Amino acid sequence: MNAMTQPHGARDKLLILAAVCLSALVLPLSFTGGAVATPAIGRDLGGSPVALTWITNAFMLSFGSLLMAAGALADVYGRKRLFTFGMLLFTVASIAQSLAPSVFWLDVLRAVQGVAGAAALASGSAALAQEFEGHARTRAYSVLGTTFGIGLAFGPLMAGALIEAFNWRAIFVFTALIGVIAMVFGLPRMRETRDPDAKGLDWLGTVLFSAMLALFTFGLIQAPDSGWESPLVIGLLGASAVLLAAFVIVEMRVERPMLDLTLFRYPRFIGVQVLPIGTCFCYIVLVVMLPLRFIGVEGLSEIDAGLLLLALSAPMLVVPMLAASLARFVSAGILSGAGFLIAAVGLHWLSLYNVGDAKFALVVPMLLIGIGAGLPWGLMDGLSVSVVPKERAGMAAGIFSTVRVAGEGIALAIVAAVLASVLHADLSSAMHVVAGSAEASLIAETAHRVTTGDMAHAINTVPGLANERLVQGYAAAFQYLLHILTVITLASAAVVLGLLSKDRSVAEPQQAAA
Repeated sequence: MNAMTQPHGARDKLLILAAVCLSALVLPLSFTGGAVATPAIGRDLGGSPVALTWITNAFMLSFGSLLMAAGALADVYGRKRLFTFGMLLFTVASIAQSLAPSVFWLDVLRAVQGVAGAAALASGSAALAQEFEGHARTRAYSVLGTTFGIGLAFGPLMAGALIEAFNWRAIFVFTALIGVIAMVFGLPRMRETRDPDAKGLDWLGTVLFSAMLALFTFGLIQAPDSGWESPLVIGLLGASAVLLAAFVIVEMRVERPMLDLTLFRYPRFIGVQVLPIGTCFCYIVLVVMLPLRFIGVEGLSEIDAGLLLLALSAPMLVVPMLAASLARFVSAGILSGAGFLIAAVGLHWLSLYNVGDAKFALVVPMLLIGIGAGLPWGLMDGLSVSVVPKERAGMAAGIFSTVRVAGEGIALAIVAAVLASVLHADLSSAMHVVAGSAEASLIAETAHRVTTGDMAHAINTVPGLANERLVQGYAAAFQYLLHILTVITLASAAVVLGLLSKDRSVAEPQQAAA
């Protein structure tokens, strides 16, 4: 790597680390804050169920699909330059979101914010590698990961406090303020570095990959409204399948692919990719769906919902570090598989809770889910580079990051579509509505609104549908969804134990690579 200026002293390095950590902190705050704010946004701005769903998915989609591309651009044009661009764009987009006049413009700005977040995180992470060496680098990345965990853990509570004290727009003002602080402390001290051997970006692969994710997510989000058999949904999902095939062909033929698909020849590498997918379905989706349930359907205040969600997210501050220590003595694969089994127990326990039960009954199952998800969470970054030859560790880490972040957006879209579809079927059966009728369309809209937490508009959509029946149907649909998530988590445990349990330690491969 080529450094454009001289190395910094210890104080400057710590300030650069603080700036990059602040840039990482605003990402989970933006992610969880958008979910907590969705019911309030729906009450204030209205908007269709599809538009409200995109508040979270637009950010995750653009962020996940462009993370690797941003890393390649940082190598070519400079880490500091791209970090500056990303943080400036993120801050401007946050301020614009606080002024958004409609849900449509909020969705557009959320997508822009995701692009900015990918640029800032990819370039900021790469910049840290130029500032720190050896054990100091390991500690720096550990602090970065812990910062991300803090954002996930306290994001819902912070968002709830801001909404209760001011309104939902204050969330985006707050993230803009953090962005400004990160730039003030970091930019004057950050060196400009780039990779002199970088050969540019795989533009065709990037476009195909991003378009494939966008069409697939759009199809899933549109399905509850239009129906799974509608020409629009079939066309969107079919087009995404065609783009996926084209992406695979391009990546197998291009000289410098965005994703080196030959790494999937290693069975243990496949096992590692299951780790972020499993945590998406047992943990990340609940970080979004539970606030919508607690606030939109059960009527909790935003701050009460944030406090309750600490039971789910607080273990992420401790368990990942504990897992890294235990991995010196126990196979990382066994620890990860055990974590998924613990999370599956928590998911099943959570499914026994009914709307109206004491909220204290949720604490233990949510703690189990958080503890279970925290075990693979603390190990999968190290595993992602230890299960392939050392010279291919960089590409392996890139693929892992893409699977992790893009998987979050896809998992959210799948879970929301399943929940809305199950509720739609339940309400249609209860009201003896014929498919294709005008009333069926209203029930589809109602089901979709409830899943986005927009209960205020949902209860007035279908004449004769009592609020109690709507809540009852939602509770049954959510219970069904938790059963599906339990099965997925158990399957993740089986794959991980089958493919990764022979790995005795994460620490040893990491030390060998160092």
